[in-house]
Amino acid sequence: MHDDHVLVERRLRRLLAERIRPAVHSATSALTVHVWHAPGEPVPFTEAAAAAYAPAAAGDRWGAPWGTAWWRITGEVPADWAGREVEALVDLGFDADRPGFQCEGLAYALDGQIVKGLHPRSGHLPVARPARGGEPVGFLVEAAANPLIGLPWGRTDLGDRATAGAEPLYRLGRIELAVFERQVWELVQDLEVLSQLMAELSPHDARRFEILRAIERSLDATDLSDVPGSAGAAREQLADVLTRPAHASAHRISAVGHAHIDTAWLWPLRETVRKVARTTANVTALLAEHDDFRYAMSQAQQLAWMKEHQPQLYARISEHIAAGRFVPVGGMWVESDTNLPGGESLARQLVHGKRFYADEFGIDTQEVWLPDSFGYSAALPQLIRLAGARWFLTQKLSWNQTNRFPHHTFDWEGVDGSRVFTHFPPVDTYNSELSAAELAHAARNFAEKGRATHSLVPFGWGDGGGGPTREMIARARRTADLEGSPRVTMRSPAEFFRAAEAEYPHPPVWAGELYLEFHRGTYTSQARTKRGNRRSEHLLREAELWAGTAAVAGLAEYPYDALDRLWKTVLLHQFHDILPGSSIAWVHQEAEQTYARVCAELEGIVDGALRALAGPGGTPVLFNAAPHARDGLPALGAALAPGSRPAKGETDPPVTAVAGEDGIVLDNGVLRVTVGRTGLISSLVDLRVGREVVPDGLAANLVQLHPDVPHAWDAWEIDSYYRNTAAELPAEEVRLEAATPDECRVRVVRRFGGSEMVQRLRLAAGRGALDIDTDVSWHESEKILKLAFPVDVLADHSSSEIQYGHVKRPTHTNTSWDAARFEVCAHRWLHVGEPGYGVALLNDATYGHEVSRVRDRQGRTATMVRVSLLRAARFPDPGTDQGAHSFRHVLLPGAGIADAVRDGYHLNLPVRRVVGGRAVAPLVAVDHDGVVVEAVKLADDRSGDVVVRLYEAHGGQAAARLTVAVPYATARLADLLENPVGDAPPSHGGPEVSRVDLRLRPFQILTIRLSR
Repeated sequence: MHDDHVLVERRLRRLLAERIRPAVHSATSALTVHVWHAPGEPVPFTEAAAAAYAPAAAGDRWGAPWGTAWWRITGEVPADWAGREVEALVDLGFDADRPGFQCEGLAYALDGQIVKGLHPRSGHLPVARPARGGEPVGFLVEAAANPLIGLPWGRTDLGDRATAGAEPLYRLGRIELAVFERQVWELVQDLEVLSQLMAELSPHDARRFEILRAIERSLDATDLSDVPGSAGAAREQLADVLTRPAHASAHRISAVGHAHIDTAWLWPLRETVRKVARTTANVTALLAEHDDFRYAMSQAQQLAWMKEHQPQLYARISEHIAAGRFVPVGGMWVESDTNLPGGESLARQLVHGKRFYADEFGIDTQEVWLPDSFGYSAALPQLIRLAGARWFLTQKLSWNQTNRFPHHTFDWEGVDGSRVFTHFPPVDTYNSELSAAELAHAARNFAEKGRATHSLVPFGWGDGGGGPTREMIARARRTADLEGSPRVTMRSPAEFFRAAEAEYPHPPVWAGELYLEFHRGTYTSQARTKRGNRRSEHLLREAELWAGTAAVAGLAEYPYDALDRLWKTVLLHQFHDILPGSSIAWVHQEAEQTYARVCAELEGIVDGALRALAGPGGTPVLFNAAPHARDGLPALGAALAPGSRPAKGETDPPVTAVAGEDGIVLDNGVLRVTVGRTGLISSLVDLRVGREVVPDGLAANLVQLHPDVPHAWDAWEIDSYYRNTAAELPAEEVRLEAATPDECRVRVVRRFGGSEMVQRLRLAAGRGALDIDTDVSWHESEKILKLAFPVDVLADHSSSEIQYGHVKRPTHTNTSWDAARFEVCAHRWLHVGEPGYGVALLNDATYGHEVSRVRDRQGRTATMVRVSLLRAARFPDPGTDQGAHSFRHVLLPGAGIADAVRDGYHLNLPVRRVVGGRAVAPLVAVDHDGVVVEAVKLADDRSGDVVVRLYEAHGGQAAARLTVAVPYATARLADLLENPVGDAPPSHGGPEVSRVDLRLRPFQILTIRLSR
């Protein structure tokens, strides 16, 4: 027989579009619609129900950006529809192709009961199944006019809260009652699944022609003048091909219902609360209808919002959780970025997420679920294990620009050697529709073919698109055991992981960070948000330390509630589109205000604790929250300031400053720094070893401005070609601003475009470091500002601080993997060195760095370290980073890793001065410089126990002794959630513990719980 597949497929497309799909709703009846436009921010149902409504009709314009309209929909089921299945169809003005990025609605019954969400792919509301005829119909629909913000690169001002009063965005579509013809709907699902499968089969596959003929027979059996009446006969023609079982070797897919909801992105936090409500209302409605459906929801914060804002819906969710069908996953407070948060922040993400699930639902989540974060820190496997989790899931690595990640199921090994079983779904999306094309791609793409057979597919519309739909569930059922298709089973993530782990007990190992070769600009975008996070993290450390020390001494109450609330606020803002700087203006403006409030409250907690500890008196008391001693101050303690402090010149050689033809030369007997007339450091000599740090013919403190127009995704991206063009910014003013025996300071001013940069280069007496303070008034567009330091060391790798340790990265570009890592993340420091000598660059709030090789005037290889200060992306916030910024960097010649670790903490935890009358002994102390105390706090269970978290920071094994100022009855190792685990470490001090012996492996984290 001749090949007529093209004709049959065209016939199918036309009949589906023009006759069969429209017949899913065979009869309609008008509904009466009234509207109330809520002024300002969203209001609760009770207020909306009592409002005065005006008549409305299809075609009416509504919805200024970020506004809310409430629609009252009333009517009556026609009497002659008795016995039929009836739905209300509500079109708020949807664009069917953009679910999650436009208007959305939440429908209530008139008595306030939540019905379900309304979205472009789920615009129906249940009315009767079956109808009696004549029953009243009534709904109140809260409709959000979220603007359609251009993706992925269009400039838009709609992301600013100030646009709320603009012109309406939407036109109301049809709102009517309709008879739902279930058999026609089922026929549509049959035809769609088979036609999609047919398109994925080889042209030479006999199965393809069998499906084609079955579809043809089904269309022949469809009476186009009575589609509902003939739907059953049409389906019978498809039964044979739909019931043929899959091959025994077919790939196995665990289909997990999901709705990836960004906690903020192209909408503010307050809108996310409503997106979660609309989506979970949809999901709980589906769960009530489909016993085999499972839905996984990450981000404890989002469920906490439902508990606070939608208790009715939360109760419904909780019932399904108890039945094991609505499945909390992830174990983190939000789907956090994992590059930028500090170590204790990542630990607390897991602590607060897992504790919420345990306290609310009695669930111990076993997986960390981060499909969309922008690369994954090598510290994460250890933290996952210490939180009591077993598995990790991500999707984002499929976005790599240069190198294809080689595995989909593997063991991921962290910086300390911990391993976690990891899956990277080969379907390459976390918003699957369960289309045949996606299922076939998952099977073809699976890297472990021949060794494993299982992969996971998250399905559902995300970001407020409504999550899974009834159509997706229908596809899952039809592909559960279908010849030519992977076998699809709806199940939970834990069920998938257990099956995958059982069949693949010895997977390949990937060691080190999971670097995303994409979205590298997120290390730099929105500098104020990043500074707010960094400052908040260190203030939380100080607040816990000093409040805990004061509480143990009986001098003050520990602020459990305040610290819990503040931690959750900071953790919320570490979501992977807030802290990375890839949200709209509204989000970042609000974040700046929130960080200001957080920091002010934490400063109050710290100040109160310090005053309690210092006691009455008139003597200055100096407090050191850093984990290393400095300038006579104990780590984690306080000392009285000397009564009469000798002048610097009496203890250290005074700093001198000499201006000459080559510029200004600063000298403190440790370093000699020459600042040229262009503001560049032409020479930096380490006088301790007689070594020039600046390569011959090059200069440091080089300020460079590059065009920054990524190929797409402005705030997210830095593309390598930005380096093709650079403007070096000379100084307009270089002068000696201050010169005392204690410190000399050079002021350097640069002006460019509409911007100004003022630097102060400071050299203090006796200090082997150059401090560089940089203030920028930034008014550029699509530019990136870099600060560069070439150093005369031949380094084959750089070392960058990450959470609880550091990672080494090549400085060369031998492979495509090396070349793709051209912008990297470092926390408080980055170090380059050769045997016997190194240089560290410290910072107080910058993360993006670049390390490369350069040649000096004599052609010798040296190392270039550049830090990214500011960007000026257009999308999604066209005002990104405009305005004033301050940065502090420290150039530390002659530094080893230990120096970088110590001074990085010192920079970020400055000494505090309080007037009082007593020194404060550290609550805990460690006798090993490489064992760093990261947190000292009282236990979250309010028992009064002290919790100490520490880690090995230098990358080698360490034996250390922890000394406790107040003896305790027991000292136990604990997990991140402060539950005792394993054997008690050796302790000393008689009947009470005052000393604990510890042995740590490289980068190992230990949590010690001290109980009275």
